[in-house]
Amino acid sequence: QVQVAESGGGLVQPGGSLRLSCAASGSILTLYVRGWYRQAPGKQRELVATVTYSGSTNYADSVKGRFTISRDSAKKTSYLQMNSLKPDDTAVYYCNVRNWNTGDDIWGQGTQVTVSS
Repeated sequence: QVQVAESGGGLVQPGGSLRLSCAASGSILTLYVRGWYRQAPGKQRELVATVTYSGSTNYADSVKGRFTISRDSAKKTSYLQMNSLKPDDTAVYYCNVRNWNTGDDIWGQGTQVTVSS
């Protein structure tokens, strides 16, 4: 059994900041938190930021310079620091966890981020 828990979403004004957290737990040992995706109403889920098993990061062009992904040494917890938020950042943010042994992806329930004045 694997549990993926996201937290930290909420309502913030344009220009504000939020920090999302993701924690993966369970009996499968070959898991690592891979990154963050988001889905806005009426749109497909899109990549926000990822970090490979070895630690290389990748960002969507729309968030470069504003968002920062980090992960703990155990690779079971990840954070997404979001600064200078814009209304276009409004979406449900999902944490992606991967089983490096099977390649399977596990998703959390998502956390809502709303940027509005």
